[in-house]
Amino acid sequence: MISMKDGVLMAAPTATPGVSGGTLSPLGQRLHGLLSSERVVGDLRHYFGIGVPPGGVPFTGSRFEHLAGGGDRPEVADRITAEDLVAVQTLSVTVPASVALDILEGSLGVRLSGLLQAIPRDIDMVDADADVVADGSSADQAWSLLCEQYGVNWVIAGKVLARKRPRLLPVYDRIVRCAVGRPPSFWLALHAALREDDAALYRRLLELRQAAGLPETVSALRVCDVAVWMNHRAVGHACP
Repeated sequence: MISMKDGVLMAAPTATPGVSGGTLSPLGQRLHGLLSSERVVGDLRHYFGIGVPPGGVPFTGSRFEHLAGGGDRPEVADRITAEDLVAVQTLSVTVPASVALDILEGSLGVRLSGLLQAIPRDIDMVDADADVVADGSSADQAWSLLCEQYGVNWVIAGKVLARKRPRLLPVYDRIVRCAVGRPPSFWLALHAALREDDAALYRRLLELRQAAGLPETVSALRVCDVAVWMNHRAVGHACP
C-alpha cells in the first residue's frame, strides 16, 4: 500500500467495492471522467507506437512491461534483475548505483526476493483481496524497504514493484498523483475503484486496451496509468 507521506491526504473512499449502483469513490469518479475523454485511445496508440508514421518514435515507457520478456515471467518473478532496473529507466527514473548493486549482489536483493515470493504473481488487482495491497502486506513491506534506501523515493519504489507485478501493483508518479489526487492509500483506493459498480472501471480499461489495439500483456493497470499520464501531461499542468 502506498501511504503518502509528502502531502495533504484526501478522504478515504466510501463506496462499497463490487456493489452495483453504489456511490462511486472520489478516485473512481475521477478516473471514470478521465477515461471518458475522446483522446484516450489515440493517446494509448501514440504512447505504445501503434500506427506511428514513418520516422515516429514511441515513448520509451512502452517497453517497460515487455523488456526482456517482462519482470513477472516465472523464472525471474521473485527477484529483481538488471533488466528490471533498465526497464524502470524507461519511465524516467533511475535506481542509484549503490542500491542497484545491493539489489543484484547483496542482502537487499535477498530481502526483497523473500517479500516478492509472498506477493501473488498471476492475479489482477481487481481480483485480489484488499489485504494483498494493504498496510503491512508483503507488497507494502517491499515498497517501504525500497523507500528506506538512499536515493529511492516513493515513485521509484512503486515503479520497481510495478515491473515485478504489473497486473497487481500500479505505476503512480507525480503526474498521475496530480491528476487523480492523493488518497491515504493509492493502492487501496484504486483497488476499491476497480471493483465498485460491478467492476465498471476495470471493464472500461479492457475496452480501451482492445480499442487501441494493445496486446493483453499490457495490464489494465498500465492502460490506466498511461491514459491518465498522457491526458494530464497534454493539458500542461505544472505537477509538484
